Amino acid sequence: MTTSQEELLPATRRALLHRIAVAQAEGRAPSLVAAVVRGGRVVWHGARTSVDGHGPDENVQYRIGSITKTFTAVLVLRLRDEGVLALSDPLEKHLPGTGAGEASVAELLAHTGGLAAESPGPWWERTPGSLRPELGDVLGEQPRLHPAGRCFHYSNPGYTVLGALVEKLRGAPWEEVLRREVLEPLGLDRTSAQPLAPHAGGWAVHPWADVLLPEPLEDLGLMAPAGQLWSTTGDLAKFAAFLAHGDDRVLSAETVQEMRTPAAPVEATDLVDGVGYGLGMQLQHRDGRLLTGHSGSLPGFLANLTISVADDVAAVVLANCTSGPLLGSVGADLVRIVAEAEPRIPEPWRPLPEVDSAVLELAGQWYWGTHAFVLRLTPEGGVSLAPLAGVGRQSRFRSNGDGTWTGREGYYAGEALRAVRRPDGTVSHLDLGSFVFTRQPYEEGASVPGGVDPEGWRGIG
Repeated sequence: MTTSQEELLPATRRALLHRIAVAQAEGRAPSLVAAVVRGGRVVWHGARTSVDGHGPDENVQYRIGSITKTFTAVLVLRLRDEGVLALSDPLEKHLPGTGAGEASVAELLAHTGGLAAESPGPWWERTPGSLRPELGDVLGEQPRLHPAGRCFHYSNPGYTVLGALVEKLRGAPWEEVLRREVLEPLGLDRTSAQPLAPHAGGWAVHPWADVLLPEPLEDLGLMAPAGQLWSTTGDLAKFAAFLAHGDDRVLSAETVQEMRTPAAPVEATDLVDGVGYGLGMQLQHRDGRLLTGHSGSLPGFLANLTISVADDVAAVVLANCTSGPLLGSVGADLVRIVAEAEPRIPEPWRPLPEVDSAVLELAGQWYWGTHAFVLRLTPEGGVSLAPLAGVGRQSRFRSNGDGTWTGREGYYAGEALRAVRRPDGTVSHLDLGSFVFTRQPYEEGASVPGGVDPEGWRGIG
């Protein structure tokens, strides 16, 4: 992925540089490097460093911590798409004897399996993985703190288990599977489990003095699928483009959209911030837009990947300090700066290549009781149903190829939509999960549950 600096306006580039300069200075980071992706390509790269003349470029590795979890989730979704497992499968079906077997694959991906947040014993991020040679050492005697599926509870051991699941079903080490199935197809040749030169060193910055302490570099062993990886802004920019648009060599656009779909109940404390979790991806509403991606941290390093699919803009921010700049805020601001200063130019309107007359007949206004809705044909061959005015239940529907459709999101996700026809072939009404939509409100003669009063509409006399 090449960098095209000239594609952004000078004022936009300066605003991006100013944002990371403030973050590096106020956060007291030894170095901070960032990239912005638009239209699937890097359009800006910037770096700030405390060492004159040694600004890191897009090929310098930093440790990315829990962004590793998104890579692991991709491997699990590949297994699902191949039919090797179902997301509803309990862990016990494929990896028996862990003590966490009641949790489903989906629950582990969404951190709703009820597992503990951390591994028992010494701080696993600052100790060698050899101290935890078996899954039992990672999970401990009481792996679960909550009933599976009841609440969101972020779990690093949960992703260790998912890594072990990948190894069991692929018959190869997690790192090898990741390299073969994700890194090589996407061209991520600067992403690795062990650091490859050139790479940044990890530092702790004293909270009350401008002095440094080197952080230890540990191999996480079995915990690797939760946070081991090293990467660059260049590679993570490619990964961001993949997570936004999919790549059929790895995962389809439909599956990466599923990863970005909320899959965990929102914590009461998160309601104000509007944060959530999908399948290996964090979700956040900020500045009026939905952001997806993941953050990461390990001693000596901070990382953030932020994507706005609607704006087709993503940002990568990496720093080599244990604490300091709030990279989640920085990433969100980089996306906002580009999206607001240079809004996405929509694709030209084009008529549909072909239209089924039986589907076109359904377009237009419908009523659910007295609620007015409009049905439209969508470019991808489906339909959408939304309130004619105001807010309410709405969804896009994909065609099933047999004259029926299935809801893709919102209240009607997974629900079946079909047109019910009379004996003469004309449309009587739409049936959406038992809801009846008619051309007129409570249309006379339509199959409205409870019937329609034969005296019809009336005033108050």
